[in-house]
Amino acid sequence: MTDKFRNKYRIKSARCPNWDYGSNASYFITICTKHREFFFGEIMDGKMQLSEIGKIAGKYWFEIPLHFPFIKLDEFVVMPNHIHGIIIVDKPYSHDKSTRLGNTNELDGTTVETLHATSQQPKQQRQQTKTPKSQPEKQIKNTELMSKISPKSGSLPVVLRSYKSVVSRDAHNYSKIFDWQPKFHDHIIRNEKSFFQIKNYILNNSKNWEDDRFFK
Repeated sequence: MTDKFRNKYRIKSARCPNWDYGSNASYFITICTKHREFFFGEIMDGKMQLSEIGKIAGKYWFEIPLHFPFIKLDEFVVMPNHIHGIIIVDKPYSHDKSTRLGNTNELDGTTVETLHATSQQPKQQRQQTKTPKSQPEKQIKNTELMSKISPKSGSLPVVLRSYKSVVSRDAHNYSKIFDWQPKFHDHIIRNEKSFFQIKNYILNNSKNWEDDRFFK
């Protein structure tokens, strides 16, 4: 395996029920528009013709490493109603002792949908969700559980939440109804062979649009 991808495919265990979305790994990311509406443009003769909103989606994707230095990007494409991209989390330290930061994943190669990052909520909203001391014990336990499963600073959900937010902000200059689906799909890339298969899929996505599961 080349030095470029060394330590980017670390999988704790196929039997591990949880995954730390702040740990070093390569992720195949898909984010769809709400109701899979064609906000980003259209495919013509096998090539993607970007709308202004599509250009915004591409512009801010490539700016992610400027705001999150531990992120590296690989293949990426903007499609009419979704984006595909490979994100590599490459931090100088390990998260092996960390537990759950995102959604559960059996690490069987399936795609999962990951929770938004609640740490990006407006300050007033976060203050309203604080647990008063007078709450019943059951409600306190529920609050503690949500705190444990909410994405933390430096995790992939936080990165993508920020990306989606800034794209939405500028997209609303062109369409007030633009919105994303509330979740994103992620696939933890297990090895170099899978990495290049996914890379090739993204590269040829526009050519194979009519066979794409997101095609209407």
